[in-house]
Amino acid sequence: MANATSGEPKALPADTRGSTPENSSLVVCFGEMLIDFVPTVGGVSLAEAPAFKKAPGGAPANVAVGIARLGGSSAFIGKVGDDEFGRMLADILKQNNVDNSGMRFDHTARTALAFVTLRADGEREFMFYRHPSADMLLRESELDVDLIKKARIFHYGSISLIEEPCRSAHIAAMNIAKESGSILSYDPNLRLPLWPSAEAARQAIMSIWDQADIIKISEDEISFLTGGDDPNDDNVVLKKLFHPNLKLLLVTEGSEGCRYYTKEFKGRVPGVEVKPVDTTGAGDAFVSGILFSLASDPNLYQDEKRLRDAILFANVCGALTVTERGAIPALPTREAVLKVLSKDEA
Repeated sequence: MANATSGEPKALPADTRGSTPENSSLVVCFGEMLIDFVPTVGGVSLAEAPAFKKAPGGAPANVAVGIARLGGSSAFIGKVGDDEFGRMLADILKQNNVDNSGMRFDHTARTALAFVTLRADGEREFMFYRHPSADMLLRESELDVDLIKKARIFHYGSISLIEEPCRSAHIAAMNIAKESGSILSYDPNLRLPLWPSAEAARQAIMSIWDQADIIKISEDEISFLTGGDDPNDDNVVLKKLFHPNLKLLLVTEGSEGCRYYTKEFKGRVPGVEVKPVDTTGAGDAFVSGILFSLASDPNLYQDEKRLRDAILFANVCGALTVTERGAIPALPTREAVLKVLSKDEA
């Protein structure tokens, strides 16, 4: 009988790491980490860019760093190449106080690369190098199961659903987290150029939709997933995207702020005015802000006042990130966010 119970959550206090206060609110982020190459000048196409600067990227990794930067406890699970870039990314996580023990290194594939530019018309242009890249090759057998079981929140996107074996690893990790009592957090983070077709993207993103407790989505993603419906129509959101198991659905509207939907109430928290320099990572900073709050107060979505405060905090996280270039370098500290909030109150 002792063997049957040894892996259950009750056994965790014997593990000193699992019983520390910082790990009691651990957020584990699963998915891709890569190198973004960003032009040294703005407003040009990739072809016109004279030179590129390398920057760490990948939405789940950005979120993990964002939470740690705010003073929270986070870990990252994913795969990179056993190469200079892969080791650099692992070191960046470590330097930012993110637990990188769940990272794996592939000897046969390179770390993923993405060339990203903000064109003169304000649209972002992406070109990805992953044929295949190491992040796509994470296997279920390589998952750090103990780390996943410690997660108060398990956060993921949809890029890890594109190819096997990573897709199966993703589903398995979600199931482990769910069975361990974790809150499941989903940001689809649509990147159409990576998918074989728009329909494949739509089907895969929706295939795990009803598993999530928390979903963050953009207006563009609402239009895409509903086949062109009005993203500003509450009825569209509630009838087509709010599933019975969902505790909180967040719709980000860029500089305009964020809408929120729960079973009990819905509303909107306006954005914070800043002078934007680079929008890369703004959505990830928002997610890190809301998950940071949820990790210490898992039931805040039941109290509209506390929820609105948490969304405002997350909005400031996103706003501060667009005032600097790059995603990870621009992610704010808790002190920087509170400074903005105290100014607003004054």
